[in-house]
Amino acid sequence: MPVDLKNLLEHDLSDDCPVCQAQQFVAVALLPAAAAWEQNSELPRFSIALHGAAELLGAMLEEGVDREAIEGAVGQLLDEIEQRIAEDRAMGGPPQGTA
Repeated sequence: MPVDLKNLLEHDLSDDCPVCQAQQFVAVALLPAAAAWEQNSELPRFSIALHGAAELLGAMLEEGVDREAIEGAVGQLLDEIEQRIAEDRAMGGPPQGTA
C-alpha cells in the first residue's frame, strides 16, 4: 500500500487527529527523553533528534517512499513549525500548561 504523504500532513486539530496525536507524543515524550539521554551520555545537543529523525525517514525510503516527496513534506512541516514559533514568540512564548 503506497504512503500518502499529503494525508499525513493535513489534520483537523481535533483530539482524534492522528497527526496532532503524533505531534503531542513527540513534544511530551520523545523530546524530553532524547534531551535527557543526550545530557546523561554527554552527547552533543540534538544529536539524537537529528539522527533519530533521519533513521525514521530512512525507514520510509526503505518502504519505497520517494526521497523528493519526503523532502517536500519535511520542508512543508518545517515551514509550519517556523510559523508556529514566530506566532508563539509574538504571543509571549509557547503555552506553559493549563491554568
